[in-house]
Amino acid sequence: MYLSHFGFRVQPFSLTPNTEMFLGLVPHYEAIQTIMAAVKMGEGVIKVTGEVGTGKTMVCRKLIEQIESKVELVYLPNPVLNGEQLQFAVARELGIEDSDPLKVVSLIQERLIQIHAVGKKTVLIVDEAQALSSEALETLRLFGNLETEQDKLIQLVLFGQPELDERLGTHDLRQFRQRITFSCQLRPLSIEEGVAYINNRLDKAGNGAHIFSIEQKKAIWRSAMGIPRLINQISHKALLTAFNDRCTLLKNQHVYVAMHDTFDARKPKFKTPKFWGWSQP
Repeated sequence: MYLSHFGFRVQPFSLTPNTEMFLGLVPHYEAIQTIMAAVKMGEGVIKVTGEVGTGKTMVCRKLIEQIESKVELVYLPNPVLNGEQLQFAVARELGIEDSDPLKVVSLIQERLIQIHAVGKKTVLIVDEAQALSSEALETLRLFGNLETEQDKLIQLVLFGQPELDERLGTHDLRQFRQRITFSCQLRPLSIEEGVAYINNRLDKAGNGAHIFSIEQKKAIWRSAMGIPRLINQISHKALLTAFNDRCTLLKNQHVYVAMHDTFDARKPKFKTPKFWGWSQP
């Protein structure tokens, strides 16, 4: 595509979360540090929520990188499961092969006790947790009851969209809600963070940040409303448009076209940054 044209080694604005591109901006760094501290303290349920595209899966993958050598990790990236299916998914992750539904919970408990006996924690991470059925959430709550006299045998970390908070706010899920000891909410990036985000990705992809002007970076941030995924989409489309025009530097027209081609982005009426009114916060 346009990699060699701009001198990139890798795709700078891929929509697939790539931890090599991680910058550690405040909202993401704080979420990881909060989760790490909660896991270290042995807290039962930790919840991280954020709008679509704010970086939940990136934070999740970065967290896994940091803790997988220190804990027994159970990772469920696709939680569209009923209660029994979730039990068996956890069992498989723990190396349990028995398929008897009457035995699976006791076998999971035995395995968790074995892990605890050698001084390791077990952490269950669920991505896209808003997709969990009520039955699956109840299964998770019951997992939270597995404990010794002093410690939880399994800790839960849930990543989800704001719909997860809405569901947990209902009367039926009040017991689960009361088990949550730490909560984080990923916010959109500030304008300074948005510019740093674009610069970081351009640098790590193998080229400097000069391809975009500072006004264009700020305009992209504003159009994307600080949402990293939208920043990626607009930036990628702008580069593709510039490539098609055989330009090595972006023109305002390229950014303008990219914004109007991105469904959820805010659309400017004018093609010059000073007319967008977006060169300042």
